[in-house]
Amino acid sequence: MKTILITGSTDGVGKLTATKLAKSGHQILLHGRNSEKLKNTISEIKEKTSNSKISGFVSDLSDFNSIEKMIAEISNEFSSIDILINNAGVFKSPVQQNQDNLDMRFAVNYVAPYLLTNGLLPLLKNSSSPRIINLSSAAQATVSIEALKANKVISSNEAYAQSKLALTMWSFAFAKANPSITTIAVNPGSLLNTTMVKEAYGHHWSSADKGADILYELAISEKHKENNGKYFDNDKGTFSNAHNDAYNQEKINQLISETNKILTS
Repeated sequence: MKTILITGSTDGVGKLTATKLAKSGHQILLHGRNSEKLKNTISEIKEKTSNSKISGFVSDLSDFNSIEKMIAEISNEFSSIDILINNAGVFKSPVQQNQDNLDMRFAVNYVAPYLLTNGLLPLLKNSSSPRIINLSSAAQATVSIEALKANKVISSNEAYAQSKLALTMWSFAFAKANPSITTIAVNPGSLLNTTMVKEAYGHHWSSADKGADILYELAISEKHKENNGKYFDNDKGTFSNAHNDAYNQEKINQLISETNKILTS
């Protein structure tokens, strides 16, 4: 039995993945922004899977203080985490900036998992076989450091694609720095049938189950234990190359340096 934390798990691919993993008897830590929705999801998954080992944590991932609070709550309750799935993401948002004036897509899709993962590192290191799955995307675009720092306004499409590449670049750097943790970035599939995709594009290509199936497999299949620092493209159904910048050490170093400055300013 694994202890598994999945962000953004009250809806879409995150919720489907949580349900699949709960059915296999794992201990699931759900995360949501809305406490009522989280409570209902916990009850629903418990009932559906006959698994009582389901708990939940509330946090607004655009608010870095809220993330720190969740890290403290989880660390207080659990001594180890075996698998962390950084699934939560935002494309369209009624609010364009977070409290720190960062673009919402950079804040939620990249800085939040960066902060959460590093905050939970002691718990992951307490696991005998830890794994991190970061949700990237087929949409990846060269990161504008000025846009990341909120000195330049870009479109939500650009910000989304840049935030997903930033997450992928950091995944590879994290994998290198933490060889004892299997870290995999994944494009779960383009235009899956989720609320985020409906709001952004108004149509979909594949069912959300396609995304949940690959997350389930990457998270717990033994065969993926050796795939640290790799990128899985579920549109192709195989490990593949991410954007060229994800292999550019100079750009990665700059990205991480600027991210640390944002978090300490």
